[in-house]
Amino acid sequence: MFTGIITDIGTIDAVAARPGEDLAVTIACGLDLGEVALGASIACSGVCLTVTGKADGRFRVDVSAETRARTAPGMWREGRRLNLERSLKVGDELGGHIVTGHVDGVGRVVARVAREGSIALTLAAPYALAGAIAEKGAIAVDGVSLTVNAVRDEADSCLFDLNIIPHTAKWTTLGTVAEGDAVNLEIDILARYLKRMLDTRV
Repeated sequence: MFTGIITDIGTIDAVAARPGEDLAVTIACGLDLGEVALGASIACSGVCLTVTGKADGRFRVDVSAETRARTAPGMWREGRRLNLERSLKVGDELGGHIVTGHVDGVGRVVARVAREGSIALTLAAPYALAGAIAEKGAIAVDGVSLTVNAVRDEADSCLFDLNIIPHTAKWTTLGTVAEGDAVNLEIDILARYLKRMLDTRV
């Protein structure tokens, strides 16, 4: 469980193939890895992954074929910068919203405009997620907890607007996203279950 409050930006240092389509990914970071146990969870741009090794300011995770299929194309390559968040501990401040680290879909940046020090982003989400994206509701974008400013449904997608304040732009990868970039989306956990209930109602 996470909150969507990013504490570090890591960089993929090495990628090695595993049997099948799985990958072993090594990530360089500024986290205090002495406090991170093997088997602990770290959200990597919104993807909950298990630490399988650590040394010299780097930690290793295994990325399954399922994870690769459900996350942004090109995400698991050397040099890619990732938003990092350690898992929530009992008693920690819930500064964002409840995030599980399970990606619901891949979105695309369709507009980026600098506005009074902030960055206004418009993202397109798969239409299947439209019912779970609401104005002033919460959404995680590449693991970052954000508030949706406005929503517009189109024939095959859902467009929604975000405002990236200077602090968020500086301390996450969202400060450098560009039009056309793919991002990981996780809808609010309550919306996820409500959507499932409505989808299966007879």
